[in-house]
Amino acid sequence: MDKDAKKIALRMVPYGLYILTGETKGGRVAAATVNWVTQTAFEPPFVVVGVKADSGAHAVIKEAGAFALNILGKAQQALAYGFFKPAEREGNTIGGQAFRSGSTGAPLLEATPAYVECRLVETIEKGDHSIFVGEVVDAGLLETPDGRPDDVTLTLKDLGEKVFYGG
Repeated sequence: MDKDAKKIALRMVPYGLYILTGETKGGRVAAATVNWVTQTAFEPPFVVVGVKADSGAHAVIKEAGAFALNILGKAQQALAYGFFKPAEREGNTIGGQAFRSGSTGAPLLEATPAYVECRLVETIEKGDHSIFVGEVVDAGLLETPDGRPDDVTLTLKDLGEKVFYGG
């Protein structure tokens, strides 16, 4: 396999950016920027997210059995960068961002334009990332977007020409 061709080809797959959050019953919180996300079923609605297997978010989501995907808006590059590294909880903030607990207990960031909350229904552990399959059990919007909903979502390419994940 031509490793350079593989890397470039895989980087041609477009990705949105999300803050994955979860909280265990013991109060341990995780929040991490993720981009390997897709919807996989309509009924019931399922999404999958790829999460680095040795990350704190991975351990928290597995223990919690639930997670939220806080969908980032076009102007939220700083928020995406802020959760590239582990974030600490201080009261009702994570990494300095206000949140409230959702119906699953997962933190919902108040500054993001939308979220989906999921009950973890399956974990596939292969390679250096695991796939979490989540059934969407709740969703919300800060406000209804004008035009196409996917036009307001921050994408990996919005972070600049030298920012890649994957390949």
